[in-house]
Amino acid sequence: MTRRPVRIAMNGVTGRMGHRQHLVRSILALREEGGLDLGDGTRLWPEPVLVGRREQALRELAGRHGIEHFSTDLDAVLADPAIDIYFDAQVTSAREEALGKALAAGKHVYTEKPSATSFDAALDLARRARDAGVRHGVVQDKLFLPGLRKLARLIDGGFFGRILSVRGEFGYWVFEGDWQQAQRPSWNYRAQDGGGIVVDMFPHWDYVLHELFGRVRSVQALAVTHLPQRWDERGKPYEATADDAAYGIFELEGGVVAQINSSWGVRVHRDELVEFQVDGTEGSAVAGLHHCRFQHRAGTPRPVWNPDQPATHSFRDQWQEVPDNPGDSSDTINSNNSNNTINSSNPGGPVNGFKAQWELFLRHVYADAPYHWDLLAGARGVQLAELGLRSSAQGRRIDVPEIIL
Repeated sequence: MTRRPVRIAMNGVTGRMGHRQHLVRSILALREEGGLDLGDGTRLWPEPVLVGRREQALRELAGRHGIEHFSTDLDAVLADPAIDIYFDAQVTSAREEALGKALAAGKHVYTEKPSATSFDAALDLARRARDAGVRHGVVQDKLFLPGLRKLARLIDGGFFGRILSVRGEFGYWVFEGDWQQAQRPSWNYRAQDGGGIVVDMFPHWDYVLHELFGRVRSVQALAVTHLPQRWDERGKPYEATADDAAYGIFELEGGVVAQINSSWGVRVHRDELVEFQVDGTEGSAVAGLHHCRFQHRAGTPRPVWNPDQPATHSFRDQWQEVPDNPGDSSDTINSNNSNNTINSSNPGGPVNGFKAQWELFLRHVYADAPYHWDLLAGARGVQLAELGLRSSAQGRRIDVPEIIL
């Protein structure tokens, strides 16, 4: 087996998501497994180069994980011909410029979403990547979670019959920061810094709906700021100018109607932090991050509305669990338009969605494997967020035009 080192510039990995999911649980996890087997006698060996603004934080992070290279000079890193891939997990407001520099330097790019702060900018990045002839991808991690993989299995098997509707609930209580520390950084709640739940979550909902059920044709949304004051990392109060909750209705191709509530001001009364209920003519399912339960039409009870009598049985107990199917080495991601598959290096075990997509992107770059979660898909997510905010501001439903690159 031949080891092939590949150097990846990773910008923004001192932050929570970049550090935990992309550096530790993806790139370093691949190294712990001996690299990524390409199936041709070659193992890719990722060599991360940490990039950021704070030298001391980079030095500490590199030392903690035994990483040799780090830099605060992005331009110098991108000028290094040994760097193959540029990855970006910075705050959204800094991402567009950095991605543009990486494309101009001829690097393959992989980035967190949203890829830019506006649809025009996101589409421009997709066009620049196409013209540069490089490989490019946008993180769409929810598709790779066990719960949604099980849901995709039901869709692929025709379980639902004709799908009628999708209802999603996402969110949790993010502490204001006064008497308990907030679980999210303060910039998430300042519109001027690129914050807001629509900008953060609508790109997720776009690819989940698009990949599993069909393209979003229209959006009607209400974005609100339920908690107008919060406290930052230094304990100082600040005005929360960004939306912290959004209530959206999405019309999909084929007539499916999706309704998704997103909120950082809701207390959880469900099994997982995000859940999607799918109802069809032949059956229904509820999928979360890890679990998926289903109920076939033959097993559907016959409820009778009677507010004068308490329910004598548990509706939850009448649903079945979709099995994990240990031993499966690959699962189809969606039933609509993808030939991409997850080839887990841990067959039958827990799959980290971020790591699974990293593996696919690396195979795309170095083994010419198929891949379509690219900057154009990222632009589509930014488009939906932008139109969602416009819908909220104007109080009307807005059509979502198909993107032509």
